Amino acid sequence: MPTTELRVEVAYAEPQRQFLRTVTVAPGALVREAIQASGVLAEFPGIDLGRQRVGIWNRIVALDAALRDGDRVEIYRALIADPKQVRRERAKR
Repeated sequence: MPTTELRVEVAYAEPQRQFLRTVTVAPGALVREAIQASGVLAEFPGIDLGRQRVGIWNRIVALDAALRDGDRVEIYRALIADPKQVRRERAKR
């Protein structure tokens, strides 16, 4: 029997606050639609989907990527520091 709706999670985290919400969307829904349905944009007005990357299960995808049941949509923050440079600095110390 075909599914009438998909259950997906939307996740976002800042240093002091995390967001994780399960939403139901129609089959064929896009990443953008799940993000909008989750309410994360209202809770974190600083999110800029035009600049920030998004992914499904830690793989970068476009906002118009189709979702599957059980997907986890993640919104990524920009890096504050280059991890390679931080390791080099730590190694020097």
